Amino acid sequence: MPETFRPITHLRHVGMAVTDYDASVDFYQNLWGLELVADDAGVSFWGTPADPEHYIVRLRKDENKRLDLISFGTGTPAEVDELATRLAAADVNIDREPASLDTPGGGYGVRFFDPTGILVEVSADVAARPFRELEERESVPKKLSHVVLNSPDPVASSEFYATHLGFKVSDWLGPIMCFMRSGGPQHHIVGFGRGPHASLNHVSFEMRGIDEYMRGTGRLVRAGHSPLWGPGRHGPGDNTFSYFLDPNRNIAEFTTALETIDDDEAWEPRVFGMAPDSADQWGTAGMITPAMMAAQTNDVDLGLWQSAPV
Repeated sequence: MPETFRPITHLRHVGMAVTDYDASVDFYQNLWGLELVADDAGVSFWGTPADPEHYIVRLRKDENKRLDLISFGTGTPAEVDELATRLAAADVNIDREPASLDTPGGGYGVRFFDPTGILVEVSADVAARPFRELEERESVPKKLSHVVLNSPDPVASSEFYATHLGFKVSDWLGPIMCFMRSGGPQHHIVGFGRGPHASLNHVSFEMRGIDEYMRGTGRLVRAGHSPLWGPGRHGPGDNTFSYFLDPNRNIAEFTTALETIDDDEAWEPRVFGMAPDSADQWGTAGMITPAMMAAQTNDVDLGLWQSAPV
């Protein structure tokens, strides 16, 4: 695939199948600060007032916990078709051929599996929602920031996303985690952490600023949800972090001030060591906690190499 083909514009949404649906709905609506966009028979779609993206989280009630899919945006339906043609020529496992989408916002998309069996959707022409700037002290997510996936071989996973989706490596944390960007300046919208099996590591939500990030963190703490790790500030990406466990035992992160890369072509990926200031520049959170290490491995995903029902 020619290096110039970089179809991905941004991260759209993450779809999760949850066994504790009512508790998950309550968490993401009343604690995390998302707003309901649409719901139907055990499937709900959640957005934020500050983002034109139609929704950024999808929850689906199921007997089994799984990551249904991760969804990226592209510019035009023609790019969806071009991507599908290139993937098929490279023998990538296509789940759904390019077609109109029947989820809220509509659009036109293709679905395929990455090398670990995680389902990926790339879509165009999804209808935008009205949005507004968040006000000072309004501690709800501004947008979906990034998603990190566990992979037994993060090098192979990063090479797949680079080769087939045009992602570029921004930085590495030792040999265990890779951070990748797409066509925009954001330091990373996807990452790959080394784990014993493919699964969701965490989903990250960007807040308006440092004050709103701390207020959101405090809201969770006051409700009895102690952070798995944080508040702190990472070395790779230079972003703040507060990680919490949701009712379905997935990790959700509040973040802000993620590094931007202004000169995409000149950027040279860095390798950060495992020193304390790489984990947390502020020193408030310290090195990764045992609770975070255990939670980020996550359960074995029962949906690998399977179509999502929605």
